[in-house]
Amino acid sequence: MATAEGKFSDSRRPQINLTRSARTPWRNSFDTFMTILTGAFTILILIPLVAIVWDVAREGIGQLGIQSFTELPPPPGLTEGGFGNAIIGTLITLGIGAAFSVPLGILAAVYLSEFGRGTKLAYVVKFATNVLAGVPAILAGLFAYTVVVLTTGTFSAFAGGVAISVVMVPIVLRATEEGLLLVPQEIRQAAVGIGATKFQTISRIVIPAALPSIATAVTLSLARAGGEAAPLLFTALNNNFWSTDVWAPIATLPVLIYFYAIIPFKAQQDLAWTAALVLLGIILTFSISSRLLTRQRFQ
Repeated sequence: MATAEGKFSDSRRPQINLTRSARTPWRNSFDTFMTILTGAFTILILIPLVAIVWDVAREGIGQLGIQSFTELPPPPGLTEGGFGNAIIGTLITLGIGAAFSVPLGILAAVYLSEFGRGTKLAYVVKFATNVLAGVPAILAGLFAYTVVVLTTGTFSAFAGGVAISVVMVPIVLRATEEGLLLVPQEIRQAAVGIGATKFQTISRIVIPAALPSIATAVTLSLARAGGEAAPLLFTALNNNFWSTDVWAPIATLPVLIYFYAIIPFKAQQDLAWTAALVLLGIILTFSISSRLLTRQRFQ
């Protein structure tokens, strides 16, 4: 019996090896095909991004100089000037928007991932978030106009920040929730097992573990809101002078780009390209900074 079993097992081994060797070339070909296919789609995705960056840089680099950051926009027909006031206004409105949207979005995401799983309230919050994410940005501007501008009686940077925060909240909430859900459940159970409270588990373990995702969420929301001109037209409006008053109209880069792009003067159109390049650089700076900070945090 032992001899028969040995012969039986020996006779099957070459068949298994032959089957594997026969399938290996097909698998290698399929792996190569999928690698080439994914690489091709990656290149296709990068082509529009590279084209936009190249086009903006090519058109805007010629007018870029120190005067772009230190001087006021020139009157129509003149060539001297910059958009320093619009840079300051953009940073102020983004800061106000982030002050409202980031804490609200993170806290809502913590509730959805840690407390409200499967509840009706969580379903309502997710549904409202999805609806809000699809709402045109101009409606966010109309909302802020009704709530803030009509109440205070004036256009202001604060109203612009409120409008921007409406655009940012769903992005922060959804991306942060996904990051929190990626934290393994075993980590939470281990923290509870050593005596940690729910608050300690979330604040000291779950949120730090999801910090790269949270930073990405904030960066994405800033990138989305930083280029929106429609909400600011109804709220922050515009200002041709230096201003840091949050309760007064203020200049922003998206609005300046919009106005100067439709003005029939070559100097203003060139300045719009330069402003677009600076705005692109600000968003890129936010993105790179968040990546560097989170990388240093987890080294």
